[in-house]
Amino acid sequence: MQDRQLRIADAQKHRCTRINLMILLARLSLIPILIVTFAGQTFATESREQTVNYLIDHVGKSNATFIRNGATHTAAEAAAHIKAKYEHFKNQIKTPEDFIRLAASKSLLTGKPYLVRTPDGKEMRLDVWLTEALKQYRTENHQ
Repeated sequence: MQDRQLRIADAQKHRCTRINLMILLARLSLIPILIVTFAGQTFATESREQTVNYLIDHVGKSNATFIRNGATHTAAEAAAHIKAKYEHFKNQIKTPEDFIRLAASKSLLTGKPYLVRTPDGKEMRLDVWLTEALKQYRTENHQ
């Protein structure tokens, strides 16, 4: 009787060991999936940050005049303003297009579109101008 109980206990122990081993293997098989997932998210975040910073620099380094609610602003002032709006909306911004739409297209107070006047005198909406800059950036960087 005692011998039988020992064999049953031994069998249960081996069964538990096999189950634990299967659970361990299942968990280990998830590691590569998690690594790829989080690495992809990090790359997407870095890429978004890089692209948004490029667009802000594009504004800041331009020789254009920026018009917000009827008042003119320098390139440096415009870059500082849209950077502040970017920081405000950062949680909602997943793509460079979100950045343009939320931080660089219109006034939150009046709803009026931001405008840009290029050195050759052309005036256009800032979101259109930045979308063109984004297309060029992506072409040059193969994104």
